[in-house]
Amino acid sequence: VSPSLSALRPLSAAILIGLAGLAQASSSGLVISQVYGGGAATSGSPTFRNDYVELFNAGTAPVSLAGLSLQYASATGTGSFASNSPIALPAATLQPGQYFLVSLPTSSTVGPVLPVAADFSPTTTVPNLSATGGKLALVNSTTGLTCNGGSTACSPAQLAQIIDLIGYGSANFYEGAAPADAGSTTTALLRAGQ
Repeated sequence: VSPSLSALRPLSAAILIGLAGLAQASSSGLVISQVYGGGAATSGSPTFRNDYVELFNAGTAPVSLAGLSLQYASATGTGSFASNSPIALPAATLQPGQYFLVSLPTSSTVGPVLPVAADFSPTTTVPNLSATGGKLALVNSTTGLTCNGGSTACSPAQLAQIIDLIGYGSANFYEGAAPADAGSTTTALLRAGQ
């Protein structure tokens, strides 16, 4: 497991997610600490060619990723989290203070590769994250949620499965008072204090 993504942080002129209180959203302390959706570009100058998600164990006890998934939905579209192929996480355990880098596959050859090795690179079809707006949930299940939090509200049972959620840009589903700022092909979203 990567000790830190300090090599990534200065390279992607990061936008701080103004939702520091979200670290308490997870009773285990497991949070989404960074999201980059600018990969998979076919032109321009993206910071990296791969989208990525970084998880962080902000708690005081080890946390297993077995049975968890990352699920994505567009910022305001009508598709559910389930319609975007949930990314089942491996049976890895994060110690307190550990980061876990998930590098998403791409067919793009535009932009540099990530400067650190990923802890997990799924080989199945996964959604391309939008750089400017979307909803990314860390879910306590590998089954896709049949809601999107906007046009199709999530039931209390579905909400209970969401360990952490980041809505950014024009997202209509998020934790906190408002969605995080939009990212870009040259900026990642960083959770404040992580």
